[in-house]
Amino acid sequence: MQINRRRFTLPFNIIVLSIIITLVFIAPSTFLQDFNPEQQRTVGLLVLAIYLWTISPLPSGAASILLLAMMLILNLVDSVEGAMTGFLSSALYFILILTILSRVLIKAGVDKVVASQLLKLNKRGPKAIVVALPLMIAMLPVLMPSAFARLKMLLPFVDRLNDAFGFSDRSIFKKYALYVIGLMNQNGTMIVYTGGGFPVLAAQLLSDYNVADLGWLQWFLIIAPPLWAALLLVNVFTWNYLNHSYPSEILKEPESQTSQTEEYFETALERKRFWFVIATFGIMIVTWAITDNNIVPTLLPPMLLLVVYSLPKVGLLTNADIRAFDWENFLLLGASFSIGILLEENGTASVIAEQMLQFVPEDSGMILKIILIALITFAFRMIFIVPSSAIIVIFPVIISYANIADIPALSIAFLVIMIVGGTNIFPIHSPTSYFAFQTGVLSKKDHYVIATFSTCIFITMAILAASSYWMLW
Repeated sequence: MQINRRRFTLPFNIIVLSIIITLVFIAPSTFLQDFNPEQQRTVGLLVLAIYLWTISPLPSGAASILLLAMMLILNLVDSVEGAMTGFLSSALYFILILTILSRVLIKAGVDKVVASQLLKLNKRGPKAIVVALPLMIAMLPVLMPSAFARLKMLLPFVDRLNDAFGFSDRSIFKKYALYVIGLMNQNGTMIVYTGGGFPVLAAQLLSDYNVADLGWLQWFLIIAPPLWAALLLVNVFTWNYLNHSYPSEILKEPESQTSQTEEYFETALERKRFWFVIATFGIMIVTWAITDNNIVPTLLPPMLLLVVYSLPKVGLLTNADIRAFDWENFLLLGASFSIGILLEENGTASVIAEQMLQFVPEDSGMILKIILIALITFAFRMIFIVPSSAIIVIFPVIISYANIADIPALSIAFLVIMIVGGTNIFPIHSPTSYFAFQTGVLSKKDHYVIATFSTCIFITMAILAASSYWMLW
């Protein structure tokens, strides 16, 4: 799904560009005087990237190509190959392959089977679904590695259930369901590093910066407890907030409801195809969980599975499925990786981290440093629209800071992951929350109250986990 960025007026963009050009002349002799000339140009490239990927009228794909060209123009890399290093990351191709594989789940009817389980709860009333829906969303990333696919899968069934219960189009039930499949769905994608593009990139960064090379199960055990605790608190708040804000929309249990049944498959062939996909996906997930990714690379099982699904006798994938991939986002992520690598290799990230240390009081304790890092990470995150591009740029700076401040890198790395992945204050901060907001079911007030509370809880939980639980790993 594409997020349509707000296109600002021409005068506004001229003003922004004028400020950037002015800073080019002023910054080297002021707040960038501790940076060498190459590092100063790198900071300038970073500022330009933030502008191009947020408020610029230039499409993000073309903007990404421009940034690669600017690396050469500013003499920050020696060759075209040097500018393209970000596209060598296995994380990019992991996202590509998993996104394509998620289309197979839809073709095989997995979406109908999973979503129809909600319809079976119809006779138990809306409150049963209010409990079951977030539980389902919390576990679905294990099977379906696409937050937007999960939203598109469940949205029609939410509409049907809302109508079946006789609720209004903007009922408490539907508002809560939109929050779950929109905002919570995006936050919950971090539960496994194969749960979506963002955790895939985060896991790759952990490896690239020598923080940790975690297996599938290790990642789950590290992040699941604080993540689920945060989601539980936000869910309870959201339900109570909606009930308090809309007292006339009290959920009433229907007097009688018949269980709605779904006809999953029309033919025996469709049924066989469904179980084939479930079995092969299950084998891939088990392989991730029980094998050492240094021996069996994480990317290998989905690569082989993609080939299997493309075999003529299977016929679950075609060239049309590959062409349907969001290649504009591919360019953005690749360029983001190149900038992140550049920040680390020429020392710009380290110098930025040293500048950040100046704001830390002398003899400050570990917890204060962690709180400061959390606030800085949040401030960085608010600049970017997409969490994936945000973490690629933020990660090297924060890890450099952690190394200088003598804080366990793994704790800080997951603090960054949880805050970046859990910040969705503006609807455009994630595709699923943006889509849910665009339905008009949640008002602006609803979204901003819930999203702000959610972000605060994620920041708080990340600080607590980084100060205690993650220190044990």
